[in-house]
Amino acid sequence: MSSAARGSAMCGIVGWADFDRSLAAEHATIRAMTATMALRGPDDEGVWLDERIALGHRRLAVIDIRGGVQPMSVQRDGTVAAVLTYSGEIYNFRELRTELRGYGQTFRTDSDTEVVLRAYLQWGDSFVERLRGIFAFGLWDCARERLVLGRDRIGVKPLYYRRTAHGVLFASEPKGILAHPGVTTEVDADGLRELLTHFKSPGRTLYRGVSDVRPGHLVIVDRAGVRKHRYWSLRTQEHADDLDTTVSTVRNLLEDAVVEQLVADVPLCTLLSGGLDSSAITAIAAGSGVAGPGVRTYAIDFVGQTENFRPDAVRDQPDTPFVHDVVAHVGSHGIDHRDIMLDTAMMMDPLHRTSVLLANDLPTPMGDMYQSLYLLFRAVREHSTVALSGEVADEVFGGYWWFHDQEAVAADTFPWLFPRHPAAGGGNPIVELLDPDLAALLDLPGYQTHRYRDALAEVEYLPGEDPPERRMRELSYLAQTWWVPFLLDRKDRMSMAHGLEVRVPFADHRLLEYVYNVPWSMKSFDGREKSLLRAAVADLLPDSVLQRRKSPYPSTQDTRYEQMLRARAVGILTDPAAPSAGLLNAKPLLELFESPLESSGFGPRRRSAELVVGLDDWLRRYPVQLRLA
Repeated sequence: MSSAARGSAMCGIVGWADFDRSLAAEHATIRAMTATMALRGPDDEGVWLDERIALGHRRLAVIDIRGGVQPMSVQRDGTVAAVLTYSGEIYNFRELRTELRGYGQTFRTDSDTEVVLRAYLQWGDSFVERLRGIFAFGLWDCARERLVLGRDRIGVKPLYYRRTAHGVLFASEPKGILAHPGVTTEVDADGLRELLTHFKSPGRTLYRGVSDVRPGHLVIVDRAGVRKHRYWSLRTQEHADDLDTTVSTVRNLLEDAVVEQLVADVPLCTLLSGGLDSSAITAIAAGSGVAGPGVRTYAIDFVGQTENFRPDAVRDQPDTPFVHDVVAHVGSHGIDHRDIMLDTAMMMDPLHRTSVLLANDLPTPMGDMYQSLYLLFRAVREHSTVALSGEVADEVFGGYWWFHDQEAVAADTFPWLFPRHPAAGGGNPIVELLDPDLAALLDLPGYQTHRYRDALAEVEYLPGEDPPERRMRELSYLAQTWWVPFLLDRKDRMSMAHGLEVRVPFADHRLLEYVYNVPWSMKSFDGREKSLLRAAVADLLPDSVLQRRKSPYPSTQDTRYEQMLRARAVGILTDPAAPSAGLLNAKPLLELFESPLESSGFGPRRRSAELVVGLDDWLRRYPVQLRLA
């Protein structure tokens, strides 16, 4: 048996459980799997092997830096009781440690990792309900020979698994599983359907046989097989508070979430877009005093874009002026702000695009929005190890256009796929330009409808809930369970590719539970988007930001980017040896690309070009076998 000592952090984890063979000598395999997580954990690595289990860990040190290598084991009665490979931060670990000491548990480190292990020994599988934070883990119970895979309630930290003949493989990213010599990288028809539809089906991935552990779930593996246990979900209940109390409660919950997520033993910052969400987090962080004398903030911009900005269908103003308004407004608390400037050469650099693809494990029609996020996080990581982000606020408080468009609300589909609005684009518009035989096989409209019905079947309603409130509850549920995972996965992959931990205060489950049950009439009490949040932070922000309309993540408007992207797409479509040749209907695509693409990354032609390029790069660089029959 090999062992490793102590630790906690945002990391990359892998593992292999097998109940039919000894894994004690499988060092080469588990190290190969662990090596794929090197970018997620640049600070250290460790493995732990026994007869039935092999665990690997790559560490990004955030808390208890000196006390830390994983996998971590704990003993009971002189023998190893449990071993853990873990990624995440448990924000209430100090309170849990105090409680566990009251039960007689002893600790040899200051890490939250050991708290997770001791909590399992004390409370069994129900321990996960006591954890407040973001996490993914693989925990091996030595005495019972069982593996427990767990993921946080919202799915901020990723975790994937694949069943084998006599056990499972698991990893923070699919590449960790695909590195196992017994796994073939296959994509079947359902995998392509997941790629070409603009939502994230819980539990499903692009790769055949690879599932994700659903948010709020445990997956338990033993000799009897694999079973799932749901320990948390968005539950429906009556909301009894009046408007003033509701606004005050939202403020208190948000402040609590931000302040407890400012705890770190490494440099910390906020990501500032000049929108309501990130500005509120920045203002609370700056005023708390927890982050030290001055909060670092980072914003993204493209060379020349603020000066030459052109309003489009989804953005009427650039971000930078609003960013600077926030910095000036809360600067009395101390702000160390930096604008990260990107140019087209950086965005189209083949090395950067390949790095994004390898970090993401799949292509995307939102190419430049991934490239820019990747480059932003690279710059942030030069000075900070932890960043707080405003992600998830739009889904929780109703910030998107489709929450407020009656046709989109009434549409019998995922509302963000309603095609009338330019920001929707009907999902990924390239799905209509597939090879006709492939399009018929995939039946993407039918798949989308089927998944939509699955999603609605999960929603709980109040007795006698009136139809408008019932429908808005559905939209809130869809946004938080079928759209949020897509955004969180993007942010996790692009940040952890640089060993940067991103925390998401708006994903605090206490805040989600509370706001989910606030009636829509109260969420939109003043007729504007995110009415509750705007009221809750009104005293913290400049009026320009409080009055600003929702603006999506920025994309470059540089015509050179459009020209280079279009040239690459045309080159692929005219190459008969291109690996994507049999998947795409080249003629209509080439006709589509004869004229310049839209200036916005949300434009349907530009998204089509991004996916053509991304699909080709993916098929060239991954050993993908398509199994579509």
